[in-house]
Amino acid sequence: MNKPLRRVSVFCLALILALMGWATWLQGAKASDYKEDSHNPRVAIGKYAAPLGNILVGGEPVTGSAATPSTLKYKRTYKDGSLYAPVTGFTSQIFGSNQLESLYGDLLDGSDSRLQSPADALTRTRAKGGDVATTIDAKVQKAGYQALDGKKGAAVALDPATGRILGMVSTPSYDPGKFAGSSAADQKAWQRMSGNPDHPEVNRALRQPLPPGSTFKLVVAAAALENGRYSSVDEHTDSPDPYTLPHTHTTLKNENTAAPCKNATIRTALRYSCNTVFAKMAVDLGKDKVKAQAEKFGFNDGKVDTPVRAAKSIYPSDMDQAQTALSGIGQFNDQATPLQMAMVASAIANGGELKSPQLVDRLTDGGGNTVQQNEPAAYRDGRTMSGRTAAQLRSTMQTVVDQGTGSNAKIGGLTVGGKTGTAQHGVDNSGTPYAWFVSYAEDGNGHQVAVAVMVEDGHAARNEVSGNDLAAPVARAMMKAAL
Repeated sequence: MNKPLRRVSVFCLALILALMGWATWLQGAKASDYKEDSHNPRVAIGKYAAPLGNILVGGEPVTGSAATPSTLKYKRTYKDGSLYAPVTGFTSQIFGSNQLESLYGDLLDGSDSRLQSPADALTRTRAKGGDVATTIDAKVQKAGYQALDGKKGAAVALDPATGRILGMVSTPSYDPGKFAGSSAADQKAWQRMSGNPDHPEVNRALRQPLPPGSTFKLVVAAAALENGRYSSVDEHTDSPDPYTLPHTHTTLKNENTAAPCKNATIRTALRYSCNTVFAKMAVDLGKDKVKAQAEKFGFNDGKVDTPVRAAKSIYPSDMDQAQTALSGIGQFNDQATPLQMAMVASAIANGGELKSPQLVDRLTDGGGNTVQQNEPAAYRDGRTMSGRTAAQLRSTMQTVVDQGTGSNAKIGGLTVGGKTGTAQHGVDNSGTPYAWFVSYAEDGNGHQVAVAVMVEDGHAARNEVSGNDLAAPVARAMMKAAL
């Protein structure tokens, strides 16, 4: 072979080797990237080529699939979509997915490797989609949704013994089935939802931290008892009324000026929701001790997963004494989600032991066989306070319901404890206040439930906004349904 031909042959061989190497790299190293690229139409075609697995409530599906005439052969459908949207999230052929629909997307569409048989793996056949069984109790969910009755707000109900989320309601809500497909009508439905100034797409139960108001006084009371500031909820505190914030000329007063708040016991102070007592108590303890107690309940933890991640609830660090006083009554820069305050009530109900909140019970394959079973787990080390402190706080919360500001939570035949809260909103409290209620109930047979309710806008006159009037009836409905 002459020299020119040899050079051409070597060049052609090099091109062939480069092409083979490029193809091997694409099929090997880059295959998963292209397979998962949202711009690859084959991803959506494969996902919607067969009915998706379902999300279950009480063993019954609240999702489904319907055939379509398009290349995406099936689209997601929802039963009682607005009721369960805070639980399921959405999956849309155009707009993607979120919450459980997103977190367990591979299981639901059958691409999860745990669902594949050896034959499926060999032939690269997609398995039948699996199911996600939630911990939600349909009765509790419906009770909370109906009781909120169109108000802007949220509610969470927990089983204190296990951390199972029995109800997770957020209103206003949306129907994810309205934009599950790819038609012009689906696009318009998405635009209506995303353009709604009330933001129905926000899961307020997990993702809307707001000032917790007087419900945070439970955290300060726990800190005072745990740190030995007071030995009992019936010991008199050192609390002037009114109380001048440290190093200021600002005087803090109580909402009920006739309430016996001066030097009141913790029981009396919670019963009448005395701002002066808990503001002074927070200053006496110091911000670090209050912060340590708050963090045992979950504040300042940005990784509270249900498995849907909750927004971080905040107890601030950089405060002077006057700001510490305001934070002691759930104001200043305190922020809490309804889930966070339900965790506080849950720990108190469960003797000081806090379980991690859990929305998913188990995952199953297309044949109903369990792929993953989620067992109750302690939150961090589980211990938020001593059993004695928890028992005293339960007793004071019962006083709040039986004789104090939480009377609308009473349920015949059940022991109920609670704490109201009305959090200021806007500069100089110019906005409509937020109404809160945190509570627990027990039936005497070992069954308990803990509930937190936040009403962001109850369509009530400003002077009529209170935790007892707006939020306590929602908690009552959910507790009654649970027990």
